[in-house]
Amino acid sequence: MLDNIFQNLENLNEFENWFLKKTENIEMPIYASVDVRYSGWKVSVVDANSFPAGFNNISKDLIPNLSKSLNEYFRCINLDIKHIHILPESHTRNTAYVENISRIKEIVEKAGYNVTVGSTELNRYKLLEGLTEDVELSAVEVNDEDNIEINGSIPDLVLLNNDLTGGKMPGLSGTVLPRKEMGWYNRRKSDHYRILETLVNEVSEILKIDPWLLMPMWFVSEDKCLELDACINKLSNDIDNMIGKIKLKYKKYGIDSEPVVFIKNDRGTYGLGIISIKSGKEIRNLSNRMIKRLTYGKGGASAENFLIQEGIPTNLNSDSSVIEPVGYTIGGMESNWFFRANPKKNKFENLNSPSSIFLQESQLSDGIINSERKYWLNLVSKLSYLAMGLESIQK
Repeated sequence: MLDNIFQNLENLNEFENWFLKKTENIEMPIYASVDVRYSGWKVSVVDANSFPAGFNNISKDLIPNLSKSLNEYFRCINLDIKHIHILPESHTRNTAYVENISRIKEIVEKAGYNVTVGSTELNRYKLLEGLTEDVELSAVEVNDEDNIEINGSIPDLVLLNNDLTGGKMPGLSGTVLPRKEMGWYNRRKSDHYRILETLVNEVSEILKIDPWLLMPMWFVSEDKCLELDACINKLSNDIDNMIGKIKLKYKKYGIDSEPVVFIKNDRGTYGLGIISIKSGKEIRNLSNRMIKRLTYGKGGASAENFLIQEGIPTNLNSDSSVIEPVGYTIGGMESNWFFRANPKKNKFENLNSPSSIFLQESQLSDGIINSERKYWLNLVSKLSYLAMGLESIQK
């Protein structure tokens, strides 16, 4: 369906002009990532991360382009930078995360900057052990002005790669990007969707298409609703109402599929706290085990608010795996893609699990990502990066 719509669009250049005008006075994210679902009838960002932790999955061939984008970003925001300090998570045993930090360090160094890595939490280590190489750590001190110091020197920029689920960290009073206020202690997924929805509506008017084709339906359940019987009944009815609306869209567009709804922790990452259901009745009959799974967050944090989101099946398959595109950006103006594949999941399920693998476009079956599909992927990812830029302003 989207491929057919693409052939009839006459306003693609108008979208590009709109995007450039929108970004003129907005500080776009220094980096970000998006998970995108392409179903054939719609394409949507289903998760957006301000502290991306998978740069190691991007092709090494893209490093020069990413380094160039970093320099262009600093020029655009008029920031004079020489020393960048990467402040990571404390995942000392997560070798894939260490590879991510190593790749970020490489990108920044090849852009011409002096780079150090470390945090007060990691001061007891000399290095982080990775799969292919280790990352040397610098001893970090925090001065009386709450600035990070490395060997008595304050970095020009702290590049934050810690999503702050546990709250603000010491040492973040200087120049910090992404802004600490974008951490999960202060940010909600629904914040992003409220802004994104406005942008999608504007773009849909330009392209003269149904905004539903570019974004999932969603709403938020607040205040530990799963613990209250009266609230569970209301949530069940709200879910059935959403499923009814999805069925009407399916009927309108001749889509032969069963609606699915995802329930997610409104804060946090790493694919934690996610379940899928097909009716409101299922939420009333959740087992204690499933409720515990849903309310569990990164670091053991308990979820209180939930994003109820239309499930979008993927119709992208390569060999025996369903796949979903993952876009990474530096500067928010374009995406660099890799693809999450999972042979143990079906087209409706969350693919972000230990059984997932990551592929480059050249490793996919022929024709999976054609020019029309790539355009839709780039369009929705750019809208999400713009929404993150607007979010940051409003924090």
